[in-house]
Amino acid sequence: MAGGVKKPVNIFRLQDLGEPKEVFNWRLWFAVFSFGLLGAARGVDEGLISGAFNSKHFQGTINYDSYSKVEQANIKANVSSMVQLGSVAGALIAFLICDRIGRIWATRQLCVLWVIGIAIFMGSNGNLSAIYAGRFIVGLGVGQTPVVGPVYIAEIAPASVRGLCTCIFTGFVYLGIVLAYFTNYGCQVNLGDTTAARWEVPTSLHVIFAVLIFILSLFQYESPRYLIKQDRHDRAVQVMAGLRNLPVDHDYVIQEINAIATSHREEMEAIAGSGWQGILKEAFTVPTNLYRVCLTICAQILSQWSGAGSITLYAPDLFKILGITGTNRTLLVTAVFGIVKLTAAVVCALFLVDFIGRKRSLLMGITFQAVSMIYVAGFLTAVPELGTEEGYVLSPSQSGLSKGAIAMIYISGFGWALGWNSMQYLLTAELFPLRIRAFCTSLAMAFHFANQYGNARAVPNMLLPSDLGGISPKGTFWSFAIVTILGGIWVFLMVPETAGRGLESMDQLFSLPWYKIGRYGNRNADMADIESPRIEGEKVITGSPVSHDAEKK
Repeated sequence: MAGGVKKPVNIFRLQDLGEPKEVFNWRLWFAVFSFGLLGAARGVDEGLISGAFNSKHFQGTINYDSYSKVEQANIKANVSSMVQLGSVAGALIAFLICDRIGRIWATRQLCVLWVIGIAIFMGSNGNLSAIYAGRFIVGLGVGQTPVVGPVYIAEIAPASVRGLCTCIFTGFVYLGIVLAYFTNYGCQVNLGDTTAARWEVPTSLHVIFAVLIFILSLFQYESPRYLIKQDRHDRAVQVMAGLRNLPVDHDYVIQEINAIATSHREEMEAIAGSGWQGILKEAFTVPTNLYRVCLTICAQILSQWSGAGSITLYAPDLFKILGITGTNRTLLVTAVFGIVKLTAAVVCALFLVDFIGRKRSLLMGITFQAVSMIYVAGFLTAVPELGTEEGYVLSPSQSGLSKGAIAMIYISGFGWALGWNSMQYLLTAELFPLRIRAFCTSLAMAFHFANQYGNARAVPNMLLPSDLGGISPKGTFWSFAIVTILGGIWVFLMVPETAGRGLESMDQLFSLPWYKIGRYGNRNADMADIESPRIEGEKVITGSPVSHDAEKK
């Protein structure tokens, strides 16, 4: 498939896509699974930390009750968001590591950092400095995952199913969240709230996932696109053939390799001999690339400040504000929230992202999110005592509205998983040319974590009453609603559709003036595809999971 959006993808009839039947083989899905599992790194932490922090034993180890209410909000915000702060640095160094040692070894070293950080955190013995340091180091590892995972998957997946494959990464984010939520709930019910095991057992999920991902990486091989970038053309051909389960001289393999090599050669010729300066120059002075950089950075800012990430992080606290009482009940409601988001991610990956396209999926998710935020903000405006007056009890009439607000939080999670959270990784991974892909993805993910850190750090203070320096729960949700609506308008006007387009043909989307790209870029690219036999030769040009047998020969 050469260029723009082609016929919808039915994941149950992949043989109808016009690709050789051998392309969709177990090697592809095993590699996608192995690198998609990196998504669980973020999900586990986001799902665990609030529940673990709220355990009486953990709070006792840091003498939490001895602090004032504002100090408690600051400590909770610092502990919860320190991984995001470390992730900013992790995302920034990810491109250096990816381009220097490759996608595979980058995965292994981030797993080591991840385990070291968790070990420091679990062995802190109530020392806040050690807690902060451990979680920051965790962030150095976790921050690399949304660079390494989606980039590798996008580089190995056929264009016709690249959306599905990349969204598997997002699905594992929510699998991590669900496991974390239910582990918190199970430990609360079965181990009680006053033992170290209450928060140490859930935290050990970090170690389990890090070790599992490290072991799986031993069975994977380098991306053919990275191999070509390293001038290892013969190995790239061999690996691509193995991934596609086709002979090395098959036309399909030759077309893919030639398109990748041609694209890379053109990039290298354009900035010959300029080194890192060339990467920066290509990213920020070439108008089509600069637009892509701005596009991905704006996507990170608008998605994070829409508030959905903070709702995941502080779900138990927010459900308590909305009227859920009792620790066990709050954790159970939170766990169900995780299932809703996982379901949405699966629906998006299997039935929407390659079927109706990225842009429509994103707008659909933003619509769900906006409606939900407006309802919750309106409810908290009608009942301003929630979250500001200790021990406030809802009246019978308010209880019904409270249940509606809780349902809307579920719907907002569904919309977030359907829209922003799936698309922010997918668009970032697939928009950029090969030479600057790792750098630009790292830059976008650095903005992702910087804004996630800012939002996660700010929300506990934002939720405080105005007399304590906050804007109250109602003000917090109104701000989320406004940003979500602005994000929807921006997506409609500025974001082009990328479904079905090979990585090496993305330039066609950005040949128009910047203000026309979002609405007319795809139509213009389709017309260019018809006129350009070179791009037509690209067909399903996207790297693919590496073949073990081919690599070993």
